[in-house]
Amino acid sequence: MKPKTSGKILDHSGSSFDSFLDEEGIREEVASIAVKRVLAWQLERAMRRRQKTKQAMARDLRTSRSQLDRLLDPRNVSVSLDTIARAARVLGKRVVIRIADAKVGRIGRASLSKARSRKTLSSRHSTKQSE
Repeated sequence: MKPKTSGKILDHSGSSFDSFLDEEGIREEVASIAVKRVLAWQLERAMRRRQKTKQAMARDLRTSRSQLDRLLDPRNVSVSLDTIARAARVLGKRVVIRIADAKVGRIGRASLSKARSRKTLSSRHSTKQSE
């Protein structure tokens, strides 16, 4: 049996994932979850490297184990920046936050770096030729 179709063909070729998230109205939510996942992963990795148990980490943070579990939960985006910074300090780390242009993505930064490298190489090459 053939599945029912509405007859409408959806062409998403050429569209970006960001534009899809914008169309769905979930871009900020997805970005928040992605940032929290990375932070939780980094904190857990630092804990493993320092061989610090959750119980010891909670004690050093002067908080409960359940609070620490919320901090390390990648889906819980309601953790305060202060809590994240305190956890980082306990692990000998610091939190670095920066504001970046929304238009420049990974590809844009990589292309910019390559362009700078080419410019540096070409200026070195022209300097050697003129000598």
